[in-house]
Formats: sequence, structure tokens, C-alpha cells
Amino acid sequence: MAHSRPSFLLLSHFLLSLFASGAIGSPGHHGPANHNYRDALSKSILFFEGQRSGRLPANQRMTWRRNSGLSDGSAMNASALDFVDLVGGYYDAGDNVKFGFPMAFTTTMLSWSVIEFGGMMKGELENARAAVRWATDYLLKATAHPNTIYVQVGDPNKDHACWERPEDMDTPRTVYKVDNSNPGSDVAAETAAALAAASLVFRKSDPAYSKLLRNRAISVFEFGDKYRGSYSNGLKNVVCPFYCSYSGYQDELLWGAAWLHKATKNPTYLNYIEANGQTLGADESDNTFGWDNKHVGARILLSKAFLVQNLKSLHDYKGHADNFICSLIPGTPFSQTQYTPGGLLFKMGDSNMQYVTSTSFLLVAYAKFLTYSSKVVSCGGTTVTPHKLRSIAKRQVDYILGDNPQKMSYMVGYGTRYPQQVHHRGSSLPSVVAHPAKIPCSAGFTALYSSAPNPNPLTGAVVGGPDAMDRFPDQRSDYGRSEPATYINAPLVGALAYLAHSSGQL
Repeated sequence: MAHSRPSFLLLSHFLLSLFASGAIGSPGHHGPANHNYRDALSKSILFFEGQRSGRLPANQRMTWRRNSGLSDGSAMNASALDFVDLVGGYYDAGDNVKFGFPMAFTTTMLSWSVIEFGGMMKGELENARAAVRWATDYLLKATAHPNTIYVQVGDPNKDHACWERPEDMDTPRTVYKVDNSNPGSDVAAETAAALAAASLVFRKSDPAYSKLLRNRAISVFEFGDKYRGSYSNGLKNVVCPFYCSYSGYQDELLWGAAWLHKATKNPTYLNYIEANGQTLGADESDNTFGWDNKHVGARILLSKAFLVQNLKSLHDYKGHADNFICSLIPGTPFSQTQYTPGGLLFKMGDSNMQYVTSTSFLLVAYAKFLTYSSKVVSCGGTTVTPHKLRSIAKRQVDYILGDNPQKMSYMVGYGTRYPQQVHHRGSSLPSVVAHPAKIPCSAGFTALYSSAPNPNPLTGAVVGGPDAMDRFPDQRSDYGRSEPATYINAPLVGALAYLAHSSGQL
């Protein structure tokens, strides 16, 4: 995706001077708290309730939402031998489609947030677990039939032709699947990663559910590995350009195997990683971590097995993880990362905040592993300590929460100034409570182009964020900057839990 780049060298020298002086990143460990990270953590988890599809529970806290998608899956039942129930799960962003690929990645990252930092979440731990379970209950349904994954509910082109509340949805709820004749190794391995990671979340609190998730992860990964191919090939017309698997499926196979190794402790997966890691891109220099490309996440996760569990055969992953870290550090010989003049990591013109939150999570997680093993990162002649990694992460999170040139929070409901025109159908239209009558497909576009604030606050939603020069117009129609997404929030949950704890708020 094309996007403008300010003079990188000038910006790099400017940032290096800030970095050396300590102006970028005030202390991240037991340092002064610029923000109420505990409040932000609570809201970042609450956001997921606004994205729920299906029959909402009695304890639903985002009360302007109501039941939706209660017949999802039924489109398959006329032809299917087995009953297909796809009620539940999450809408990924501001529309009413259930895209399985980003939903699975969201689940993996929410789970990883709980695995690494759940012990710091105190009263929010149950809410975080509930957010994971809302996704895994759905992923279990989507993988209930052997060698088949139902990967999407809703025709995105027809859905996007309407601006309507999920509760009013009358666009086709077409179901799309991958199977052995139309493979999807990327979505299969990501789904396996999600189920495996979530099995660790519930290992002590619900052992039976944990075992179910783990066993399903094993069979789903086996399916994805055996029947190779990208889901974008067979489903190009409905998953592209929305969630096309641009990076291929090798990264997901490595990531999925890493999670199964962690969840099962079965040597089969360690052998798989040792035998296939290079082929699957373990040492490629692709340093963007998000719903499409998982290589960096796999490197950090596998480096934990070396640093914390002392698995010597995974020694190289420390080097691979260090290469990613060095790519982030301004002024080092290996620096590849662009920052805005205000200090925000900038990877992509659309929905850039997803990379800010995913990178911030990886920084605090890797700092934890380095601290445990008393190791540092060497970037040429520059030594980068765990403390420095936490400082960078804190600076990024603080930018999101209001320390930026716009002097605004990019999280809805946090702080005194935050986005008012979020690109989100349910939030921008009157709620069912306020307006019980149906709002038809095209009638809703009045709300899309209105300059009025959204009537229903999507509390905790982090939007796509500012452009490369820190500008943010706050216009609902500007989906690249004003649309929230589950995969923006999921890794932020872990980073906020760490910051709330380290600043003494939890």
C-alpha cells in the first residue's frame, strides 16, 4: 500500500538525538505514570463487547448492543450433511462481516497478553478471559467438522454496500470454507495458534475446556500442514482485498507450530520447527507483525523457549528476535523503522495503530524474557537493554493515550479528547434502544457522512490513527484512520497490563 514518507534520514538523526538523551521513552519499569493505564486496560478489554456477534449474555456491559447474526451458519444447512452453527464470534472492525483470519489472530494475541501479563491484571483477568472465550467458542464451532474450517460469514461486498446496525443486518450471510480440496494453510495454522494459545489461558481455570482447545488445535494444525495452500487462492473474490494473505502461509505454519510446542510440550512440534524453520522463513527480515505476517511473533515466542526454558536448539531465534529489535532502534546500523515527527512508529498508511500495538506488546514481552535470562540485545555497537525496550513501548502507548502533537487520545472514552466519528456502523447509528424501528441498508449512509459525534460510544476502541505527519482529521468516512479493529486492541491489552502493574496502578 502506497504511503508518503517524510525525509527518513533527517527524522532518523532527530530521533537518535532524542533517543540518546532519553527524551524518547521515559522509564518503563517502576517509572512515573503519565497515564491511568489501569483505566485504559479496562476499556481496551471492554471494547471487545462492542464487537460481539451472536446472543449477548446477561452480563453484557456495552448495553447499547443487542443480539445479532442469530442464524449465522444456516446458509450451509440445506446442503450440509452436518448442522453448521456459526453464531457468535466477533465482527473484526466497523462492518458486520465475520472474517476468520483476523479473528483467529486477535484470539492468539489476546491469549498471549493473558499468558504473559494476566498475573498483573487483577480484577480485569476475568474480563480478559471472557474476551478470549467469546472468540474460542466460535472457533470451536468453525472447526467442528474434520478437515474443514468455516473461515468467513457474510459477503463483504454486499455488506459494505450497506451502512446498517448488526442488529438490523439483512445482507447475505454467506458462509465460506476451506477444506482439503480448497486448502487454507494460513488460516488453518493461525486458527490452530489461537486454539493452542487459548488452551494455556484456561489451563488452570477450566482444564476440560483447555484440553478441548488443545486437542482441536492439534487436528486443525495437522489439516493446515497436510493440505498446503493459501486461502486467498480459492476465496480471492471474498477475502481480498480485505484480508488477503499477502505473506503466504509459511509464517503461520511456523507460528502455529511454535504455539503447539508451547501448549502441548510434545517433541513432535520442536522437531517440526527445527526441521522446517528455515524453509518457513525463520530468518527473513520482514519486520512487520500483524494479522497477515506472523514471522516476528514466532521469533519472539521461540526465543522465549531458548531464553526462559533454555532449549539450546532454538538458540538462533534469539538472534532472529534481536534483528527485529535492532530494526526498531533509531540510529543503529540496522534501523529500518520510520517514526512520525511526534515519535509514533509508522508502518502503513491505513490502520497503522495495529503495528504500534503489536510492536509495543512484543517489546514488553521480549524485555521480560531478556530480564529472566539476564541478556541484552546488541545492535552493532549499541547495547539495548530490557529497560530500553520497555521505554520504547511506553512511549508508543503514551502516544496512543494522548502524548502526541494532536494532544488527543486515540482510544475512545479515554482522556478528555478522543475520536468522536469512529468508522463503525453500530456506534454511528442510533441504538436499538433509542430507535427500535429498523434502519434499512442505504438509509444508514446519512450517519456515515454526518459530522455529528457517534451516538453510542465504542468505549476502549483504538482507531487506525494519524498519518505519517501526525495529522488526524477525525472523519467517519476516513476508514484508514478512523476505523477500530479487534487486532489493534488485542496486543495492547498485554502492554497496558504491564504498564499498569509497573507503575503501581495494579
